[in-house]
Amino acid sequence: MDKIFTRLFLTQLSKTEINLLQSYRCATMTSKEVWRPKVLVTNKETPEKGVNILRQKCDVIFPENVPATRDEIMKLVPGVDGIMWVGHYALNGEVLDAGAPTLKAISTMSAGMDYVDVAEFKRRNFPLGYTPTVLNEAVADEAVGLMIAAGRRFHEGLLKIENGKWQGGPQWMLGRDIKGSTVGFIGFGGIGQAIARRLKGFDVGQFIYSGRNPKPEAADLGAKFVPQSALLKESDFVFIAVPLTNATRHLINATTLRQMKPTAVLVNVARGEIIDQDALVAALKDGTIFAAGLDVMTPEPLPADSELLKLPNAVIVPHLGSATIRTRDDMSVVAAHNVLAGIEGSPMLSPYP
Repeated sequence: MDKIFTRLFLTQLSKTEINLLQSYRCATMTSKEVWRPKVLVTNKETPEKGVNILRQKCDVIFPENVPATRDEIMKLVPGVDGIMWVGHYALNGEVLDAGAPTLKAISTMSAGMDYVDVAEFKRRNFPLGYTPTVLNEAVADEAVGLMIAAGRRFHEGLLKIENGKWQGGPQWMLGRDIKGSTVGFIGFGGIGQAIARRLKGFDVGQFIYSGRNPKPEAADLGAKFVPQSALLKESDFVFIAVPLTNATRHLINATTLRQMKPTAVLVNVARGEIIDQDALVAALKDGTIFAAGLDVMTPEPLPADSELLKLPNAVIVPHLGSATIRTRDDMSVVAAHNVLAGIEGSPMLSPYP
């Protein structure tokens, strides 16, 4: 049957009819023709390592624009067999409906899944992959960098230079010491543990962490499980490394910020909405806490006139936690294997639990 005819009417057929049609095509092809699934990759700048894995077995299509709008992406969904979802656009039942009946699998290229309607995927028993763990080390590197930059007032120091206010002196621009400090982790999963491993060489006084349950891996790192209230009260540095959920949204707010030391440094490498940003701005202005280092914020992109950008004691990075060549390559490879496995009906390399 003619390929053009197939593509024109593919989305109007039932799943059973689709399978029969594809079987007919395979049976009538010449020896040089092989049916290939079609996969949509939602960003043309996705690393070639992952895209080339897909190209070995699939026809790959991309939106024209970079970045594409969600509307542009949605127009390409009908008729594809799989999607590598690159970007934090809403991923929900609307996408699954648009892809029916041909769509068989989707993988994000991310660890955080707050933009995904996971409940809808589970309700439909639809194969969904993601890319955790491969970004842990890169995010941990950046977290330590933010810790040092905020604690040692790098941004404020640069502003002094730019404004001709380099004064010097024994009491000028003093920051916070890591050696001997108490470092607290709100969430002690893969990223939190990777940060702790890096800080072992800084002669930290103690590691403490909070969460739903104690972590068996914590013993090897010398980390103690404590209530969140105790963590906020005792910590000199606080790292936020938990997923964004209804339970963690605005977990850090005006009340919890007041529980922290006025000398404390807050570092967020998770999601912006875990912090009540207005409350954080107020706390940084009035000295409730010493400083903050943020890889994530609300909204993203952050408006150029945001109050956060006017604060000398806020170190702001535009969500670059996983932004290294190796990490993004690895994420694309995992996502590609997830998509291929889902199309084939096999277990994904990294399925969302």
